[in-house]
Amino acid sequence: MSETDSNLAFARFLKFWRGVHSVSQEQLSDRIDSSPRHISRLENGSSRPSQSMVTEIASALHLGQRDSNHLLIAAGFLPTTGELDFQAPELKWLRKTMTLSLKALDPYPAIIINESSDILMVNRGWVGLFNQTIGKTALDRVSNNLEFLFSRQGAGSLISGWEDTLSVILMSLEQKTLFSDNQRDHEMRDRLAEHENVPADWRQRAAKLEPLSSFRMQINLNGELKRFISLHSTVSTMGPAAVLSRPSLHMNTLYPEDARLDLSQLCEGDLSHPLLHY
Repeated sequence: MSETDSNLAFARFLKFWRGVHSVSQEQLSDRIDSSPRHISRLENGSSRPSQSMVTEIASALHLGQRDSNHLLIAAGFLPTTGELDFQAPELKWLRKTMTLSLKALDPYPAIIINESSDILMVNRGWVGLFNQTIGKTALDRVSNNLEFLFSRQGAGSLISGWEDTLSVILMSLEQKTLFSDNQRDHEMRDRLAEHENVPADWRQRAAKLEPLSSFRMQINLNGELKRFISLHSTVSTMGPAAVLSRPSLHMNTLYPEDARLDLSQLCEGDLSHPLLHY
C-alpha cells in the first residue's frame, strides 16, 4: 500500500466512524486536542496521522479492538492484538461452537489452537490416533501444537520430509516475531530452533519454500503406514483484515490421502484427554 493509498484508506475509515457516532470534526478535534483543520486534512488524505493520533482517535470515538485495529491498519500501522481468553465466561458460546465443530469432524483427528499454538480443544479422533502412536500418558501432557510437531517423541516422528516442514513452520514463527516483537514469540522461536530435529540451514531451506496451510504425515495404523494431510484453517471474525485485527483461533485437521480409509476405529472405546470435552 502506497502512502497515498494509506492516507485515503484512513480518511475513509475516519469519516465513516465520525458519521456512525455523529461526531463533528470540531468535536473530534476537541477530544484529541487537535484542530478541525487537521481533522479535515486527515479526511481528505492530504495529511497522515501518527500512530499515537490513530490510537487517540479510536479512543475518542469509543472503538473496540477490532475497529481500532482496522483504523491502525488503514493508516499503515501494525495492529495490536493479544491472546484470546478462550475460557472467559462470555465466550461460552464459542467453546460450545468449537466443541460441535470438533465432534462433527470425527473420526478425522482435529484440534483447536490459539495464536501461540496452545492446544485448547481436541476431538476423539485426535485422541484415538495419537494414543496408539505415542501413548496416552505422553499425549495427556501435550499442551502446545508446535512443541508437539517439533518433538521426535511426538508428531515430529510422523511428518514426511520433516526437515523442510519444520523449517517452514519455524520461518513463519520467525516472521511473526519480526512483526510482533512479542517476548513469548521470541522465546518460542528460540526454544524450537534449538530442537535437534531442526536442520542448521533452516532459514535457507525455508527461504526456498512457500508456506502452505497443509503438510503430509505418515502414520502407522494397525501395522501399516498410511498417508495423511494436516490441514490448517483459521477461525476468525468477519472483516477486511479480520485475521490481523483480532486474536483468532485455528483448527488443524488430519485427513487420509486415501478417502476410502476407514478411521471409525479411532473413536471407539473409552477415550479421555484433559482437552477432550465431550
